[in-house]
Amino acid sequence: MSERTYAATERLFDRDPGCRAFDAAVLGCEPAGDGWDVILDRTAFFPEGGGQGADHGTLGGARVTDAHEKGGVIRHRCDAPLTPGDPVRGEIDAARRLDQSQQHTGEHILSGTICARFGCDNVGFHIGADTVTVDFNRALTDEDVALAERLANECVWRDVPVEAFVPSPEELETIAYRSKKAIDGDVRIVRIEGADTCACCGTHVPTTGCVGQIKVLSRISYKGGVRLTVVCGGRALAHANDLLAEYRAVSRLLSAKPGTLADATSRLLAERDGLAFRLEKLAQRVFARDAEAQRGEAIRVVEAEMLAPASLRKSAGSLASGARFGLVLIPGEGGSSFALCAGDGAYSAAAAAKALCERFGGRCGGSAEMAQGVLLSGDPAALRAALTEVTA
Repeated sequence: MSERTYAATERLFDRDPGCRAFDAAVLGCEPAGDGWDVILDRTAFFPEGGGQGADHGTLGGARVTDAHEKGGVIRHRCDAPLTPGDPVRGEIDAARRLDQSQQHTGEHILSGTICARFGCDNVGFHIGADTVTVDFNRALTDEDVALAERLANECVWRDVPVEAFVPSPEELETIAYRSKKAIDGDVRIVRIEGADTCACCGTHVPTTGCVGQIKVLSRISYKGGVRLTVVCGGRALAHANDLLAEYRAVSRLLSAKPGTLADATSRLLAERDGLAFRLEKLAQRVFARDAEAQRGEAIRVVEAEMLAPASLRKSAGSLASGARFGLVLIPGEGGSSFALCAGDGAYSAAAAAKALCERFGGRCGGSAEMAQGVLLSGDPAALRAALTEVTA
């Protein structure tokens, strides 16, 4: 059966960006995925595209969870079917639309500023559930990004209009605008005085002041350029509140007054490092005592709970001096880390470690001289007995 064809959907969100409720006629309703795709003669629901997510909301008693466009026809993914030929009232989730529009307009302001200031192109853009990512095709320093962020926010504070229009082909020839790809047919232009002129199909706030704030959270190298992670508007406020709540929680834990958190943290880290140094010295003294108690043994096994993992190999080598094997264990969750050293070279540490792992469970690797890994079971006495069998 051939797919039914529909007339192009009238795009109310282009003509009236502030439209949040509208009346339409249901042209079709088709099962799709876990719901139904509803086709209308007109809609204010923006379909996913250009890096921006779709509007959500309701059509009559059905919940709209997605909208997508193909060949000019917009399909609304609904959780309940609608009857073709019936009229329906559509209502947009205003909070989601505002959030998406704040992010999109903020991205235009920031991208336009960066592209003009640093001579690069915006080659990627996506509005995620929590943040916005924007990709540029040249390297930018932290100082570059900080300058662009300040200039972008100055545009927000000026509260200039955000214009969206479709110029005639003749008018388009006279407009210098950004575009990430070639566009067939009409080109919709979004223009923000002093910041950006760009081909765009998305939704935007009416003036830059409605963006509220633009905040760059991170900058990473990406495909020869950079990727910025950004939040705007309500997301920027929520991020600031989350950071403030975390700051207050850490301040309480450290008993630090506002403005002294960095100093308190530095003192805490210095105390930790001092304690770690003292603990390692004590661990080495205990290890030396236990190793000395086994000086006359051919196979020596020491369980060293306090020993630092970085000292494991060196301690095993010291323990094995003058013996066949020296095995050092550091117990932990899920087993014991170990290092096994062959002292006299007559036996392979790697082969012996493999035998231990086969008997007691675990994993290991190494050479004839030294092997390391994790044993899932086995106490020192059982491990010593097993090593004695290996060398028998």
